[in-house]
Amino acid sequence: MDSKHSALCEGVEALAQSDGDIAKLFSPRHDAVLSLLARYAAEIELFNPAYGLVSARDTRELIVRHILDSLSPLGIIKRLPESREMRAPAAGNGEMRVADVGSGAGLPGIPLAIALPAVNFSLIERMGRRAGFLRNVQAALSLSNVAVEEADMQKAAPGRFSVVAFRAFRPLDPAILKSLFRLCVEGGVLAAYKGRRAKIEEEMAALEHLTDGWEAIPCPVPLLDEERHLVVIRRPGF
Repeated sequence: MDSKHSALCEGVEALAQSDGDIAKLFSPRHDAVLSLLARYAAEIELFNPAYGLVSARDTRELIVRHILDSLSPLGIIKRLPESREMRAPAAGNGEMRVADVGSGAGLPGIPLAIALPAVNFSLIERMGRRAGFLRNVQAALSLSNVAVEEADMQKAAPGRFSVVAFRAFRPLDPAILKSLFRLCVEGGVLAAYKGRRAKIEEEMAALEHLTDGWEAIPCPVPLLDEERHLVVIRRPGF
């Protein structure tokens, strides 16, 4: 792998060292994971000037602030079914199903799907050009566990996902929260990528009555000296 992707190698190694479950995921597929992530970064760089997919000054910033950021809570997401009683989707093999809502460039869904090949991911994106980019990446990387849905989240079929992940909504509000919960199965959770704990507490104070509880779990991003959390928000019984 060329030198401009050195941050990717270093970051993936740091994630594996930080979490035993991540190490187990990466160990047998280390080279394949790095290759797929590097190819994904190249696809973003190719289309970014025309599509405005992400804000990144160079390859290193793309890798750290977007790809490694997406992977930082990988161990937490993998363990969510063990900590929650999630009803398996009616159509499927009983495995965890994850939605990436407002997927944009495929973040966090595509890096997570590369790391978790046994988990089914749906990338929900309303903008046609970005959905087209996602379909191109899915085909180019042969990601058989990824489906692209070109739709508003309010119009996507409900009640299908164990985990609904997103980086797109800042801040959350009651209407967005209810639309996201609508996509969850019984016992499902939202997985919100967020920054500083103080801002999270301020944001969630106005929403707590709409949830069955929430938890902000630290998930440091390798090579990035900024506070990051995954906010796991439990769907209330409807």
